[in-house]
Amino acid sequence: MLGTLPESWQHALGEETGKPYFKELAEFVEQERERGPVYPPREEVFAALHATPYDQVKALVLGQDPYHGEGQGHGLCFSVRPGVRTPPSLRNIYKEMRDDLGHPVPDNGYLMPWAEQGVLLLNAVLTVRAGEANSHKGKGWETFTDAVIRAVADRPDPAVFVLWGNYAKKKLPLIDEGRHTVVQGAHPSPLSAKKFFGSRPFTQIDAAIAAQGHTAVDWRIPDLGLRA
Repeated sequence: MLGTLPESWQHALGEETGKPYFKELAEFVEQERERGPVYPPREEVFAALHATPYDQVKALVLGQDPYHGEGQGHGLCFSVRPGVRTPPSLRNIYKEMRDDLGHPVPDNGYLMPWAEQGVLLLNAVLTVRAGEANSHKGKGWETFTDAVIRAVADRPDPAVFVLWGNYAKKKLPLIDEGRHTVVQGAHPSPLSAKKFFGSRPFTQIDAAIAAQGHTAVDWRIPDLGLRA
């Protein structure tokens, strides 16, 4: 079992879980768990969908696959649990947030406050073998998460799609740019951060959310008294 889809997403995605590819995907992930650690834990595979109900998505941020270190990934892209060292890409996102909006860099990488305000933090691949990045790529997750992107894009209510890096930008054909706003740029990883810095994505997202008539997102992440 891969976990349970939250009720708010079942109408939009319920057909996906009945398709042959999804059954094969579930069997593959279960076999992987029998062989060794797979992240995130089974109960957190759909954490992004649980944290951000379907009808409350204001923005969708697309990542690639979960962090593959022990205790890191918990089902929200770019996010780590409290007490886990903030990964390099997220540190760069925080630096840009500081420079763009003036918010301080927090002492933790726990992005649940964003998710609870309508920012869907979706990875294209939702599981990974411990210590092996992209190890569950091409096994069916991309088909499922493409359906998630389409489901958001098909709603009558507009949203903001945040596509950082070439991998994420490949999802552009799934989005009607006439109805939705797409914010795209370089990936925040250290390899491309020079192009990411100065792109002011938060200002762009905020402007689009306001234009769509939605409540603004408070991007500040509270300090937890932890070492980042």
